[in-house]
Amino acid sequence: MTVHQTFDQTHQARHADAVDHAPWNSRSEVMSMSRIGQKRISAARTAFSTRRVDFSLVEHLAAVGRPQSGDLVLARVESIGHHRNLETHAGRRSRLYVGDEIIVAYGARYAPDQFEGVVPDDLGPCDLAAGGGIAARVIARHSSARAPTRIVPLGLLADADGHVLNLDRFRLTDAPRAIRSPIVIAIVGTSMNAGKTTTAAALIHGLSRAGLKVGAAKATGTGSGGDIWSMVDAGADSVLDFTDMGHATTANVAHEEIERVATGLVDHLSGDGADIIVMEIADGLFQKETNALLRSPHFCARLSGIIFAAGDAMGAAHGAGWLREHGLPLLAISGLVSASPLGTRETEEATSLPVVNLDALSDPIFAPKLCLSNGGSIPRGYRSQA
Repeated sequence: MTVHQTFDQTHQARHADAVDHAPWNSRSEVMSMSRIGQKRISAARTAFSTRRVDFSLVEHLAAVGRPQSGDLVLARVESIGHHRNLETHAGRRSRLYVGDEIIVAYGARYAPDQFEGVVPDDLGPCDLAAGGGIAARVIARHSSARAPTRIVPLGLLADADGHVLNLDRFRLTDAPRAIRSPIVIAIVGTSMNAGKTTTAAALIHGLSRAGLKVGAAKATGTGSGGDIWSMVDAGADSVLDFTDMGHATTANVAHEEIERVATGLVDHLSGDGADIIVMEIADGLFQKETNALLRSPHFCARLSGIIFAAGDAMGAAHGAGWLREHGLPLLAISGLVSASPLGTRETEEATSLPVVNLDALSDPIFAPKLCLSNGGSIPRGYRSQA
């Protein structure tokens, strides 16, 4: 993949690796089935979370006792709430209107600044829990968030044999572990909105300016194109996320599966020839999937270094202490705190770590030196600009 490919071209190229993937979601509890034409499917708005799906397989709408995470559902917008737009495959924020038919995926939501949501027990009315296309039952929301947009499921999408379509059917096939392991830098943080995505983009930009082939990934979170396109714009050569591994969201996903997703992303980007991989891990250290991933010996053995994004010195100090306590290779602090000279000074005094701002991360001399500061090997063909 190059940054000059369109998103649709990239999707088509990746989909070729997935069409024969098996097994997929097949269940015995289908209670009723009705045919649906491709014209109606084509007319429905399809969310970013469904970007890998081959909709030509859809022939039926199915009713089941209980949807599962990743199941694809055709739904009608009942009322407009917090999410007024649906993010499409191409990244466009498509305005929603009452009565619109949309195709989204069931999944949980974990967003302290917005919603907590779970996969519903049935196909009754539920909520659009994320603009990237997550159907869930919202059970809690931040005081600043509006009531969620309400949707009415019309049925799960099924193929000619009555198999309910699930995102797992369309994920990338497993990649072998590369013989040459690239440097892997993880970007983690205190919470949502600590500056992780901005930090990742700046680092990618600095490394790509240095002439390195950068692979980028988002290992956990809620499916949305914003982070992916931020990495592409920064100069990443290849970009993948957990939706490529069969998940619209990683909230409430089993820890073993989270580990498979994260290591699988590293393997795929390694196979693409990345010199360095920059991987963002969503939310904060106390979020259960993030916490479990950073406790995984199998995943952490792949890490060359960690940059920790924090909003203030207190959060930075506590996060740095947790990462050190768990023996993780912490290189530096960044994020929102790096925008403040006073916050930077407090953080450096409290952690004895450098606080690096966006200008430093974007520098083609500094960025590689930071990533190699834990003793990583210089990628083939790279020559220091120092």
